[in-house]
Amino acid sequence: MTDAPTPAPRPVSFVAVIWIFILLSVFGLLARRVYERFGSVAPQNEAADNLPKELAWKATPAARREALADLRAKQAAQASTYAWVDKKAGVVQLPISRAVELVIEEHGGK
Repeated sequence: MTDAPTPAPRPVSFVAVIWIFILLSVFGLLARRVYERFGSVAPQNEAADNLPKELAWKATPAARREALADLRAKQAAQASTYAWVDKKAGVVQLPISRAVELVIEEHGGK
C-alpha cells in the first residue's frame, strides 16, 4: 500500500498578505483609541493632591527620593543603636557589629 500523494501547498497571494496587515493595523488603532479613551490612571500616577496618605510618597520622583532617603536613615539608625523591640518578651535591637561579636563568642569563632 502506498500513501496517496499530498498535494503541493498553494502559494499565498500577495494581496491577501497586504489585507491581513491592513486589518491588523486597523484593529490595533481601534484598540489604542478605546484604551486611551476609557483607560484609567493608576493611583500612583494621579496628582499628589488626590492620593491617599499611604500612596502620597509615590506621587513624584522627588517625593520618592525623599521617602527613600528617610527610609535609609531610619534603617541606618536601627542598624547602629540599641533599643527594645519587645521589652516584655526580652527582645532587643543591637548594632550589627555587636551582634556579630556575640554570635562569634557563642559559636566559638569556628
